[in-house]
Amino acid sequence: MLNLIYRNIFLFILIFLFGCSAMKIEDFANTNPEFKLMEFFEGNVKAWGIVEDRFGNIRRQFKVDMKGTIENDILTLEEDFEYADGEIDKRIWKFSKLDKKSYKGLANDIIGVAIAKEQGNAFNMKYKMDLDLGFAELRVNFNDWMFRIDEETIINKATINKFGLNIATVTLFFRKDN
Repeated sequence: MLNLIYRNIFLFILIFLFGCSAMKIEDFANTNPEFKLMEFFEGNVKAWGIVEDRFGNIRRQFKVDMKGTIENDILTLEEDFEYADGEIDKRIWKFSKLDKKSYKGLANDIIGVAIAKEQGNAFNMKYKMDLDLGFAELRVNFNDWMFRIDEETIINKATINKFGLNIATVTLFFRKDN
């Protein structure tokens, strides 16, 4: 009888872990306003964010000043980060269209190419990055989900994973600076 109980608990855990469906970009096909990566990030944008560890503890707070320019159908997005602890960082993205709804992104601190898709009001981008932990670097996977709320606002939630386990979450709010 005890073996049956353990077996059922094990099956429940397996179904829970592997039976859950992940969000798909196609789920947002009929949502508005349209995301339009190139349009939103051309010009000046400000952002504010937090980094939470896997237990929900806030580990970092930051703000970002961004400037986007488009030349030869490539969006160059310069991001200047200022963390609450005084650290300053810079990332420069270059986005180009692969097709009507897909992009590739390159940045100075990511590994390889970021692959991104937009559908309706949503944008999803996946990439790898080496995080500096102070005592070592850890290669992690980012899964960024952005949602355009209105003409001036985007909300971004990014999960950071290693070996399929969520190790942190980044939440950002973007505001178009007109």
